[in-house]
Amino acid sequence: MKIFTNENIQLIDRITIEKEGVSAHDLVERVADGVMSELAQRWRPTRSTLVFAGPGNNGADALAVSRRLYEQGFRPEIYLFNIGGNRLSAECRRSRDVLVASCPDVVLHEISTNLIFPEISSSTQVLDGLFGSGLRDGISGGFRELVRMINESGAYVVSIDMPSGLFADWNPNLVARDVIHARLTVCVQLPRIAYFMADNAPLVGEWKCINIGLSSSAIHATSTPYHLVESGEVKRLLRVRPEFCSKADFGSACLVAGRYGMMGAAVLACRGAIRSGAGKVTLHSPQCAFEVIQSAVPEVLFSPDKDKLMLSDVALEYEYQSIAIGPGIGTHDTTVRALESFLKSASRPVILDADALNCMALNPSMLNHLPVLSVLTPHAGEFDRLFGEQPTAETRLLKALEVSRYYNILILLKGRYTALVRPDGKVYFNSSGTPAMATAGSGDVLTGVIAGLMAQGYKPEVAALIGAYVHGRAGEIAAEEQGEYGVIASDIAANIGKAIKQIMN
Repeated sequence: MKIFTNENIQLIDRITIEKEGVSAHDLVERVADGVMSELAQRWRPTRSTLVFAGPGNNGADALAVSRRLYEQGFRPEIYLFNIGGNRLSAECRRSRDVLVASCPDVVLHEISTNLIFPEISSSTQVLDGLFGSGLRDGISGGFRELVRMINESGAYVVSIDMPSGLFADWNPNLVARDVIHARLTVCVQLPRIAYFMADNAPLVGEWKCINIGLSSSAIHATSTPYHLVESGEVKRLLRVRPEFCSKADFGSACLVAGRYGMMGAAVLACRGAIRSGAGKVTLHSPQCAFEVIQSAVPEVLFSPDKDKLMLSDVALEYEYQSIAIGPGIGTHDTTVRALESFLKSASRPVILDADALNCMALNPSMLNHLPVLSVLTPHAGEFDRLFGEQPTAETRLLKALEVSRYYNILILLKGRYTALVRPDGKVYFNSSGTPAMATAGSGDVLTGVIAGLMAQGYKPEVAALIGAYVHGRAGEIAAEEQGEYGVIASDIAANIGKAIKQIMN
């Protein structure tokens, strides 16, 4: 699914109106139908309901929803902000007039000067239609006071399109208390970039998209660097295996992982690689790993390092179709030197995770030796250690775009919406996953999955995209059985095959 900037969506709106015979009023009514469908599942007519409508089209949507609330037995009290008078958009005026005509005893306060704040409590239901995605500047004055009062009340807030105060694209100077804290944001057909930033999660809350019939041809023709990866796209990328085949057809992966006391990371990465379909998987690890890996994952071959306890030498490239380095290797000086030596001679993309990234943070010059389209898979902490402390998820993503272009590498920035950042400036947000996956070893499994896919001949950017989605889906399957508290990394690895099967079927 494409994720558009606010400017893109305004263009798609205009094309829908101009080329497809759909009026702006029709779109407002469709939004209202979709929002009401969500409210009907969550709100009760017996509870106090307040609607705050701004002077623009977000306010028009809120007024149209108010009409539906009234028709379904709610008795909303509506505050329409027309500061100074004659500030309403054409659609907002129309929605107001239709509301007054069809609901003659509705309580509508049209605010042109100062607002006397209504009483809001934790049992109040609040519909936020103040600004939505039409916000141009930060909220100030009386609006700021109103937003803070709503947030402090603990009311059940539903925002239309965007929580008022939050910009749809980027929020470099975000002040969270000056933004509506929605429990639900009803997205108007196309998700916004701001939904995918961790810092905005408490503001956006849950988000659900409603289809209002925007021009499909305009959506298709409008380009964007931002995408949300869903099951259908992954299904199209996964290959069906031929009936006549052998393990040689599905490649050989090597995982450079583990050290004394950290062999669990190596085991989990190997399980991820095996379950993702690699024809053959080899673990290169200190000699102390031999008995552990042979008993834990008997399908995996073993390549002993020269050292008994730590990684000291990596000379592997030409034997394997993919190499992943990092889980559990530690950051001893000997290991840092071994990684540097390997990268200086590597000529094909490699996967670097966990301690490989921490080793690079100790010697950042290694970044200059990364083969083109190598895949780095940091979580926020690993990214910041390597590329500098970032104050927000948004600045981290922008830094990842800069770094990806500069070094011509892929960065898989792990999180709720794991982001695959490509050197061409494209960003793919992963839609699968669950909080249950916030557990030690989960990232090691992902490293193995990507290595297994690359071994089978998937290009690095495709392997990373598929791997992130499959990994997240496996976590969801595990959580269905174990619950959010009970999932461990081994459960995720065990469900990789099931996840791929579900996606392909």
